[in-house]
Amino acid sequence: MFFRRTGRLRKEYDEKLLAQLNQFKQHWQQEKSLLEISFDPSEEVICQTKVAEAKYIFLLREAKQRKVTSYKA
Repeated sequence: MFFRRTGRLRKEYDEKLLAQLNQFKQHWQQEKSLLEISFDPSEEVICQTKVAEAKYIFLLREAKQRKVTSYKA
């Protein structure tokens, strides 16, 4: 009786995780493209790119661990 809600909560948080994953992927790709077009990138831009990549990889590992898929039925 009490565990019926866990499936719904898990689905809700999995959807939030996928939304954040897509958001951080786009942010990382933007930072990466900014770094590629720069002639002399500053340390700040390099660090921001590495931080964006680390956040994306962290969320990607979390999604894999939770076995979350992004397909729509």
